[in-house]
Amino acid sequence: MDSGTRAQLLTSLAGAIESVTVDHPTRVAVDGPPAAGKTTLADELAVVLGARGHDVVRATIEGFLYPQAQRYRRGTYSPEGCYLETHDYDGLKRVLLDPLGPGGDRRFQHAVYDRTADRALSPPVTTAAADAVLIFDGVFLQRPELRDRWELRIFVSTAFETTVERALVREAGVMSAVEVARRWRERYIPSQQFYFDTVRPTALADIVVHNDDPQQPAWEIRCS
Repeated sequence: MDSGTRAQLLTSLAGAIESVTVDHPTRVAVDGPPAAGKTTLADELAVVLGARGHDVVRATIEGFLYPQAQRYRRGTYSPEGCYLETHDYDGLKRVLLDPLGPGGDRRFQHAVYDRTADRALSPPVTTAAADAVLIFDGVFLQRPELRDRWELRIFVSTAFETTVERALVREAGVMSAVEVARRWRERYIPSQQFYFDTVRPTALADIVVHNDDPQQPAWEIRCS
């Protein structure tokens, strides 16, 4: 287990990504619970890799959601709905992960859904460089449907109670504190607990980042 500053963490992660040797873009998953710090870490990592001369493709699971009516068909607070009916994994594989993977043509789209407008999205097709790096953040990224689509899997580990505290700050002005706490405790945390119990994402991950204190993180790199 290593620990240090945020800059040291990012340097270590960039080095681990650069150590991957494949003949197609390197697909990196940044997995973890909601409000664990996945998006922030992925954004920072993309900047570091870009500064080191890499062609970086940045995308997120938020661009691969099902429409709101389907996501909440079982109810706003349903953990089963969160785990089973939220994300369009077929679309994710079809337009992004498979084109960038072995045998793919590297012609990809960043998203298939616009969450703000709650409608399908069809952004322009882009061609990635053969040595590009995809940095993709989201929840449940090591599910069986996606497990073999990543060259490197990073799991951002944060205590569930800490994610609630962060969500209360992040969502202030968007929804009430009562609503935030209820969504996390009834929908998001139970669905994450199911994911932990059935998939064991921290055991599968190549790198685990302990992010309870983002400025003094600890990390374990298991890949060579």
